[in-house]
Amino acid sequence: MITLRRTVHTATPPSRVYPYLADFANAAEWDSGTVSCERVSGDGQPGTVYRNVSSFAGRQVELLYTVESSDGQVFVVVGRNATTQSRDTILVHPDGPGSRVDYTAEFTFSGIARFLGPIMRPLLDRLGDKTAVQLAESLDRL
Repeated sequence: MITLRRTVHTATPPSRVYPYLADFANAAEWDSGTVSCERVSGDGQPGTVYRNVSSFAGRQVELLYTVESSDGQVFVVVGRNATTQSRDTILVHPDGPGSRVDYTAEFTFSGIARFLGPIMRPLLDRLGDKTAVQLAESLDRL
């Protein structure tokens, strides 16, 4: 498993940050790797499914993400395809008048992809760094 953690600070209050992030379709705006993300079923609560298409290592990759939990402070979504599982945990905390967002992405690979860990780590680290910048910019625009 490869785990990425990033923390982002924004002047935008949690009351605006959390609903924005908990609507995972917005990942197309704040996640640097996401090409498109659409809700395919559900109302945004646990059990809701999103189809996410990302660009990674020169390829387009599709995962179906299911909302595992959403409680107003912590949002967890799990994405799967034939070779990858991604468990994303987003915590939104008050930070003065703004917010602190702690983002953790845990990637588990299966099949042939599980042998590519040494190659995947630096690519995922760069993606995490770019996403943190884009996430901060998106939240500041809210």
